Amino acid sequence: MAISADLEAKILRYHHVEKWRVGTIARQLGLHHATVDRVLSQAGLPKAQRSQRASMIDPYQPFILEVLQKYPTLTASRLYAMVKERGYQGGEDHFRHLIAHVRVRPAPEAYHRLRTLPGEQSQVDWAHFSYLSIGRARRPLMAFVMVMSWSRQIFLRFYPDQSMASFLRGHVAAFEAFNGVTRVLLFDNLKTAVLERVGDAIHFHPTLLELAAHYRFEPRPVAIARGNEKGRVERAIRYIRSAFFAARKWRDLDDLNVQADAWCQGQSADRPCPEDRTMTVRQAFELEQPQLLALPANPYPTEERLEVSIGKTPYARFDLNDYSVPHTQVRKTLTVLATPHRVRVLDGTEEVTRHARSYDKGEQIEDPSHIEALTEYKRKARHHRSQDRLAQAAPASRELLVQAAERGTNLGSITASLLRLLDHYGASELETAIQGALRQQVPHPNAVRIALEKHRHEREQPPPLPITLPDKASVRELVVRPHDLKNYDPTEQAEEHDDDGHE
Repeated sequence: MAISADLEAKILRYHHVEKWRVGTIARQLGLHHATVDRVLSQAGLPKAQRSQRASMIDPYQPFILEVLQKYPTLTASRLYAMVKERGYQGGEDHFRHLIAHVRVRPAPEAYHRLRTLPGEQSQVDWAHFSYLSIGRARRPLMAFVMVMSWSRQIFLRFYPDQSMASFLRGHVAAFEAFNGVTRVLLFDNLKTAVLERVGDAIHFHPTLLELAAHYRFEPRPVAIARGNEKGRVERAIRYIRSAFFAARKWRDLDDLNVQADAWCQGQSADRPCPEDRTMTVRQAFELEQPQLLALPANPYPTEERLEVSIGKTPYARFDLNDYSVPHTQVRKTLTVLATPHRVRVLDGTEEVTRHARSYDKGEQIEDPSHIEALTEYKRKARHHRSQDRLAQAAPASRELLVQAAERGTNLGSITASLLRLLDHYGASELETAIQGALRQQVPHPNAVRIALEKHRHEREQPPPLPITLPDKASVRELVVRPHDLKNYDPTEQAEEHDDDGHE
């Protein structure tokens, strides 16, 4: 609240001449006590010197000052507990209020304004902008920001994560947009840049060092708690939030990045350059660009690389989703190489499949040809398993199938018919009937069925009842061959003879 010079004079007169306290002056003049405090402080009167009456804390002030001098950051609550143990009877809230005026505040630190040469330095940082909802996935919307320290030209690119792959892609895209690289890149202490820091010893991320070697720039992290050293990129992020992102509409991430590129080359580049307000950022960057380091012939590879184990089902798990592979790749270790829009799967150096990348969660991204090939393979496998079961139960069935194939008969239907007869009559009966059909040179299930029925009538047996098996492949395909009972005849005769001898 601004007050007139006349009112300030009254406040000072009432305080010095009439010895009025702050509260009395505020009530009589209709002011807030903070306004009176401000006028007295501006006149050079610290608040501690304005109290005219004794305070409960006065006997403890020497002790408090001694403790604070030794431990400047000790909390008021701990100080209160210490003086209370020494007999202080006041309340904690009032004590905190008094300590706030007694505590010695560190002198504010002054900083030099940092100036750089054209093409010398750029600053890099991540910024979080809301979240992306893609199907069932909720991903952070992260902005990679690089700003030229001299011209203040901005590069902006949005990603659905803050991974090392996105970090690398942001750098490569920024270098291509600027058509050059500054000699120094200044980073915050990001995990993608600095793995560990002990004093002046810095352990850079090895991938960042590879990127720096490829483009020949010097990575340089800012000092801890020295945000002023990267103030240009932080101001650029605030500018992006207010001038670009606020109230902006976009369909998807690609559309947002197209708009970001247009904004960086348009509105952002047309603002006045803070280093020299007689020209725009665009004009300053045109002067700075020739000072940048030239780009290498090939950009740094930014594909994500991951070794994946393929289980019983032909799918490779990558980034919350499953991507189909040919069924011939099951039980193998393959390599996934991914870009923001494509996922490739390699077996060694050979590419086995590729898919459009999905940022959803729990999706199965399939190539129809993979599913069709697996279905055909399973159908053929079932057919071969049926023939193997039939051949194990009735070896003569192999010859019957060979002769049937020579006549162009459908082997699938013949096999199914013979398996039904196997379930009804058993292995030995079926083997005998097949041998009879082969002797008659009629390799067809009808001839086998007629032979089985004829044998049943000759033995005056009832029609066979179908056997109901569990719907389980391992049980249905199990073959039980009956034992030959001729070996039991000598045993039975011996037992009868033994019985006669005892009589």
